Amino acid sequence: MYDPKGNGKEKSVQAVQFVEVEPPNHLRGIVHRFLELKTEEPLTADYRFHALPDACTYIVLNQLDRMITGVAKLRATSEEFNLGKRFHFVNIRFLPGVWQGDPEQIVHGAVEVPYAGDLPLTDLNEELSKQSFANCQLILAGFVEMLIEKRLVAPNPVVEKILRNLDDIHSVSDMAEFSGISPRQLQRTLRRTTGFAPHDFLKVLRLQQALNGENTWSYADQSHFIHSFRKATGYTPGRYSRKFDV
Repeated sequence: MYDPKGNGKEKSVQAVQFVEVEPPNHLRGIVHRFLELKTEEPLTADYRFHALPDACTYIVLNQLDRMITGVAKLRATSEEFNLGKRFHFVNIRFLPGVWQGDPEQIVHGAVEVPYAGDLPLTDLNEELSKQSFANCQLILAGFVEMLIEKRLVAPNPVVEKILRNLDDIHSVSDMAEFSGISPRQLQRTLRRTTGFAPHDFLKVLRLQQALNGENTWSYADQSHFIHSFRKATGYTPGRYSRKFDV
C-alpha cells in the first residue's frame, strides 16, 4: 500500500512534535494517517516545514486559530512553508484519489486564510481544540464517517489497482493496463480524482517508494535516481538525509 512520507522534520529542531496515527481498520481504505504537528514551547527562530511531494489530499486544522482550516494537497515537487515560532496543526491525510468533493474547495499547500467553504471544518476544529490528540482520533474518525455517508470521500478502484501493482508498473501505459482502462480514461480519472496527470502521479509514487528505502526499483540507474530526487526535493539524497528526519 502507498505509504507516503509527508514531510521532512529538521534534525536540528528538537522542540517540534510530529505524531502519525493509523486510522481504525474500517477507514484504512480511505485514510492514511491522522497527524499532529506542534511546538511544545515557542521556538527561537521560525520553523520552515519541508513538505515532500505526495498524492494525498489533506484536511488541515490550525488549532491556534480555529477559523483557519481547509482541504489541501501538495504538488509534484516539494514545498517549504514558514510556520513561525509557535504552531499546532491536526491533519487528516486521505489516500490518493479518494476525495470526491468539489475540486474547487482544494487549495495547494498550507491553509493561511479563514475557511469559507460548506464543510463544518471550523466546528470540527473547535471540538478538537478541547481534547488531547489521543482523544481527537475518535472525533476525526467520526468526521470521516460523515464524509463517507455524504459521498465526499470513497475508495478509488483505479488508484487502488495502481498502488497494488506498483512493483510491476514502470510507465503510464503500465498504469492504464493494470487499471483496466484506456490511457485516455486514465488521464481523465487521475486528473479528476487526484489532480495529477498520470506522468506526475507516477513520478510522485516513485519518489515516495525511494523515501521508503526502495531507491532503485523504478529508476534506470543511480544517477537517474539522484537527478530525479534533487529535481523533486531540491536536495541530493545524501544532503536530505543529513538535514531531515523522514
